[in-house]
Amino acid sequence: MSSSTERRTDGRGRTTGSVLSGLAVAVGCVLFLGGFVWGALTYRPYTVPTDSMTPTISVGARVLAEKVNGSEIRRGDIVVFQDSAWGELPMVKRVVGVGGDKVACCTKQGLLTINGTPVEEPYRQGGGPASPVGFKATVPNGQLFLLGDHRSDSLDSRVHLTDGDHGSVPSSAVEARVDARAWPLGSVGVMERPAAFAALPGGTSRPGPIQPITLAVVAGTVLILGGAAYGPIARRKGRRRG
Repeated sequence: MSSSTERRTDGRGRTTGSVLSGLAVAVGCVLFLGGFVWGALTYRPYTVPTDSMTPTISVGARVLAEKVNGSEIRRGDIVVFQDSAWGELPMVKRVVGVGGDKVACCTKQGLLTINGTPVEEPYRQGGGPASPVGFKATVPNGQLFLLGDHRSDSLDSRVHLTDGDHGSVPSSAVEARVDARAWPLGSVGVMERPAAFAALPGGTSRPGPIQPITLAVVAGTVLILGGAAYGPIARRKGRRRG
């Protein structure tokens, strides 16, 4: 009698476990695939061709850039853009000025100023002035003023100051906003918005959905692996009992 009861209890336990493991795999697939589809619709991968953005982004690094409208760009954002005056390939630079801004460098402390307000830039390469060559520019409406983080090795808006738009590019030239580093593995991470620009009018942009997308993919992977592992584990336990 006790043996029969034990077999029925064990059977129900295995049935419940099988249902839960199947449910875990199903939910995991939804999260995993949903995260990838969400990411594919929201982000584009880019390879940074030069070292002009070091140390923030090294040459050859892969980044994930959120597809955004140029009107959504704020100071401090790192953007992927393409402008014929700058070359034929997409470029990656940091926005330091938007339409109407007066951008200048440098103060006695070697700082960049936006509309007369000094801006601390801890992301820059080296500890010298914000630019080895002084400059001033007024950004036309609808335009963006762009600099590399490696100021002594970056061909950016400073090189185009004599152009008709004072070195700026149209906001419509922006293809995407860099939200995370994806490669190499040691540098993977979400891009932080510079605190110095947060106090200026307009503030900084909000991060894209990279974190919930990553969470969905990771959670889906865990559920799929956990659910798939139930069958072999249950069979192994059953053989031990037998």
